Amino acid sequence: MSTGELLNIEPQELQFPFELRKQISCSLQLSNKTDNYVAFKVKTTNPKKYCVRPNTGVVLPRSTCDVIVTMQSQKEAPPDMQCKDKFLLQGVVASPGATAKDITPEMFNKEAGHHVEECKLRVLYVAPPRPPSPVHEGSEEGSSPRASVSDNGNFSASEFSAASRAFVEQYEPQDKSTEARALISKLTEEKNSVIQINNKLQQELELLRRQANRSSSGLPFIYVVIVGFIGIILGYLMKKI
Repeated sequence: MSTGELLNIEPQELQFPFELRKQISCSLQLSNKTDNYVAFKVKTTNPKKYCVRPNTGVVLPRSTCDVIVTMQSQKEAPPDMQCKDKFLLQGVVASPGATAKDITPEMFNKEAGHHVEECKLRVLYVAPPRPPSPVHEGSEEGSSPRASVSDNGNFSASEFSAASRAFVEQYEPQDKSTEARALISKLTEEKNSVIQINNKLQQELELLRRQANRSSSGLPFIYVVIVGFIGIILGYLMKKI
C-alpha cells in the first residue's frame, strides 16, 4: 500500500495476467485519509495502450474510490515479459462539495503553487491463472495417478474402471493394427490366387484359338461352348478383383 498525506493507493503495482489478443483489467483502490475533498488524476506513459475509468475524479472525505485500468489486447508478448510502462496518480485538495465536473488541469499545476501529491506505479505482467486440475479425493497432490487396493485386497469400482480404461488405451490400438495387417495379408493372397487362375485360363483360351486357326473346317460346337464358358468365368473373376 502506498501512503501519502491525502490518499492511500492499493496496490502499488498494476499486475496484468498477460494473455495475447485479450483485454485485461486490474483495479486500484484510492482511500481518502483526510476530511477534505480530494481530486485525483491518472496519467500513463502509453495512453493508447490503456483505458482508465475514471481517469479523473473526486474522493469524498474518509471514503474510497475504485479505478479500473484496462490494457488493450496485444498481438505480441514483450521480451522476457517485461513492461516499461508507468502510471502517475496525482492528488490535490479540492473545494468542499466538488465533483468530477469541477476538475481542471490547472488544479494539478505545481508551478501555480498548488500542492500536488504524486505516486508512481509500475506495470507487471504475470502468468494467467491456470484452471485447477481434477484430483481424485484422497490422492496426494503432485503424485501420479495409480490404482490402489482397499483393505480387503480388492479394487474399488472407480479404481477398477480407471485401470480398465488404461489397459484398453494401451493395448487396443495394437490389437486393431494386428487385425488390419492380417486382413490385408488375406486379401492379398486371394488377389494373387485369382490373378494366377486368370492367367492360366487366358493361356488355355489362347491355345484353343491357335488350334482353331490351324483347323481348315469351321469351329466345332464344343469349342464354341468352351470359349463361352471361359469368357463367363473370366468376367466373374475380373469383377472380384
